[in-house]
Order: sequence, then structure tokens, then C-alpha cells
Amino acid sequence: MTNRVSRRGLAAGAALLPAAAMIGASRAHAADSADSTYARIQRTKTLRIAAITGALPYFSKDLTTGTWTGACVPMAASIAKVFGAKVEYVEATWGTAVLDLQSNKIDMSFALNPTPERALAIRFTHPMIIHPFGCIAKHGFNPTTWADINKPDIRIAYDIGSLHETVAKRFAPKAQHVGFAQQDQGILALQSGRVDVVILAALLGLGAVGKNPSLGPYHLLKDPEVALPSCLGIQQEPDNRFRDVLNAWLDFNRGLGMMREDIIEGLAKEGVKRSQIPATLSF
Repeated sequence: MTNRVSRRGLAAGAALLPAAAMIGASRAHAADSADSTYARIQRTKTLRIAAITGALPYFSKDLTTGTWTGACVPMAASIAKVFGAKVEYVEATWGTAVLDLQSNKIDMSFALNPTPERALAIRFTHPMIIHPFGCIAKHGFNPTTWADINKPDIRIAYDIGSLHETVAKRFAPKAQHVGFAQQDQGILALQSGRVDVVILAALLGLGAVGKNPSLGPYHLLKDPEVALPSCLGIQQEPDNRFRDVLNAWLDFNRGLGMMREDIIEGLAKEGVKRSQIPATLSF
């Protein structure tokens, strides 16, 4: 907006500048709110992605440089390239990603499990991977089934609001349950002896053990074998164009084996060998 101001009204016009700036900022915010995700990315050329703290091999942050690395970083760059956009990482946790989508802080989050409750709040793409679940356990304890950890004297850790919590409560209801805000906190609790088991999906468990072999092996739990789809989470909106692009990207890159290589490379950087990846992990 342009204001025509006479010399005599220059001081008054100057006083209006802060208000004009506020109006401009308000209009920009309104545009962001009114835009669909697809339209906003096309307009701003920025793709806002949830970067999950401590979620190896998906994401890892260099605290010195602030640089993000991990399996999802080349995927994010590839998706942004489709739109001719840059990537903006927004720190999040598995527990806050849905709220961040609802509040328009982010455009998408990798590796979210589509529960019916989440589907009421956000939308999901085609599956990114089919992900089996298991645990890291205290030294000397080598569980192979869910029954092995479903005991009153076993203390189970998980990150609150994640599917780790859902799976733990579903298949080990008799155990003592200890929730943490972040996955890293559960692992620290295991190392300090405050819990006996940390429930983790296979990629996250392998990434944690690869980074810190002293944690011991990752145990894929069976009877039953629990494997659930992991998708990209996006905002719930009537415009389907962004979801259509992501679904096409997922199907195309999975078919070419590019997603698989990104994930395997991310695991390799954490010291995980291909032979350690469960056969039931489909991507």
C-alpha cells in the first residue's frame, strides 16, 4: 500500500509507518492462511518440513553448524526440486508433528503412521515404508516376543504421542509404562538403568544402535509380528494437488529404488549394515 503524504503531513505520515508495516504483515499472514499448501509453496518457493530431533536415520542435526543430515534430507530436497522450492526445516517431535500441521507451522512430516485418530486431524499419503516394531533392551535381556516384555516387572519406555506408545500399550499392557517427550530421553533412561526396554520401530532402533553400539542389539519382536505403514503427513485441506504430487513422487521413487537407497545410505552413516535390515521392512 502506498501513502501520498504532503510535506506538512510528513511527520504524521512517518508515524503511520509502523501501523502500515503491521497491516502488511497481517495481510501476508492472511495470505498464508488462505492459501492451500500447493499454492503457498508455489508462491513462496519454500517447503516447510518437520525435522524430528534425534530420529536417526531420518534426521540428525549438527549442533555446531545447525546442518541437518539423514535419510530424509535428500528426499526433502528431491520433493522441493519438483516445486522449484527450497527446504525450510522446522524442529519437531513425533508427538508434536500433527499439531504443527494443524497450526500451519509445517507443510509435511516424514514417517508418520496413519492412525484413525490422526486421520481426523491431518491427511496421509501413500505408504513410504512398511515398518516392523521391536525394542532395545538392557544388557543381559534378549526378548524375542512381545510376551517377553509384557510382564509387571518390565519397565517400558517410549516417546509420548508416537505409535511406539500405541504399540507398547497394545502388546505389553502388563508392563510398567514410562513416557518421554523425545525418543532420545527414553534411550538415556535405558542407559542409566531407569527402564528395561525402549520400544522403537526398526529403522529408528537400528539407527540408535548403529550410532551407539554399546546399547546392544536391536530386537525385532514377534508373536505377533507388528508391521505398520509409515506415510507422509500433510495438512487437511480441500485442495488435493499437494498430496497428488507427493503420491506420485513416492510411487515413482519407490519404483526406481531411490527411497530404499536413501534410507540404506542413512543407516550406513550410522554404522548399520544392509544385512542387519529386517526382511520385513518394505520400502
